[in-house]
Amino acid sequence: MINNKKTYKIVTLGCKVNAYEADAIAENFKALGLHEAHEDEPVDIALINTCSVTSTSDQKSRQHIRKLVNKHPNATIVVMGCYSQINQNLAEEIPDIDVVVGTSNRHKITQLIEEHYETGTQVIDVDKDSRSFTYEELKYSSLTNHARAYLKIQDGCDNFCTFCIIPLTRGRLRSRQPEEVIKEAKDLVSKGYKEIVLTGIHTGGYGRDFPTYSFTKLVKDILESCPNLYSLRISSIEENEITDELIELMKNDDRMAHHLHIPLQAGSDTILKKMNRHYDTQQFIEKIDRIRTFIPDIAITTDVIVGFPGENDALFQQTIATIKRVNFAELHVFPYSVRTRTPAARMNDQIDPQVKKERVRSLLELSDTLKNQYYAKFSGRRLQVLVENYDREKQSYFGHTSNYILVEIKSKEDITHKVVEVEYNYNTVSII
Repeated sequence: MINNKKTYKIVTLGCKVNAYEADAIAENFKALGLHEAHEDEPVDIALINTCSVTSTSDQKSRQHIRKLVNKHPNATIVVMGCYSQINQNLAEEIPDIDVVVGTSNRHKITQLIEEHYETGTQVIDVDKDSRSFTYEELKYSSLTNHARAYLKIQDGCDNFCTFCIIPLTRGRLRSRQPEEVIKEAKDLVSKGYKEIVLTGIHTGGYGRDFPTYSFTKLVKDILESCPNLYSLRISSIEENEITDELIELMKNDDRMAHHLHIPLQAGSDTILKKMNRHYDTQQFIEKIDRIRTFIPDIAITTDVIVGFPGENDALFQQTIATIKRVNFAELHVFPYSVRTRTPAARMNDQIDPQVKKERVRSLLELSDTLKNQYYAKFSGRRLQVLVENYDREKQSYFGHTSNYILVEIKSKEDITHKVVEVEYNYNTVSII
């Protein structure tokens, strides 16, 4: 039986949504009186929230599950998340797992653990039809004392990019009720959080399943309901989801972070079509140009996949040209990973791993150049920084500006979680 003498440990793999959901489970454990196990303290319940976005993620999930089993032989082992959702034979492959759920029924975790205690048998509660899932409200609002909080607003995805397994592991797009989002946002502000980051599996798709409500309307309502919020940030958003209304809101409300992460994935129209991305490079470039017309200093960052099936040298050079034309502030670069059960895995012209490695290296070098150029533009300016943490080794404070420039600050005063104004000189700053 779960009681206040029991300890727990949670391991989270993958994205910020996974981290949010794991934190929600932790709060449920704490509400029952459990406490997080300290280092070398016996663990009664060991839970892992898995990832399955790539084949490498699958491998890491398996490794971490086995590591938990071996390190905590007397613990109740609980596995949840995308990997357990998509891998029906998981419980047979690793029989030491005690409780298995997928990307639904997480709210029943404690109930399922109790069932395991009572029966002494393995408990599996994985709904196989992920496309029928409704939004699962985990009722979470962080109790930790940090500057920035992630706020989950939706789950699932309907885009069906040919390289991606997420529509199968996470199910269809489904939005959290706006009143629940706003309630949690207000709660986070009341607990002292300065910045809220809206996140989800397909964040900008929020509201598509509502007849009269949209992502932009949610953003407006959060800002109106939280007048003391310092900053509202969007974790990621697709090009076609950035409306003129949203751009206008970002221009006129200083609390909207001047940073957008907009996935490009490829700078070649041929590859974009094979990826089933619903835009071309010209459309993407025109949207970025429009955003910068209203918000000239905005940081635009992106995701790029290299080595997609059929990406020859000429098409890769098109991606480089598009990246330079857009002039991103930073790139997140990923080599294409073959994912079973996706259309791309069955495509011809798979790219040699060494070629992928070289293309990743090339784009990472380009990313460093673009990032340095973007940072240098702000040298000599006064910038506001939300201070997030203190690094004892460097004896410096670190934080980000609205446009997500990372700033290192020396200060004799404790400025953790405060907003400070600095004179920014690229590699050196001084508090004003």
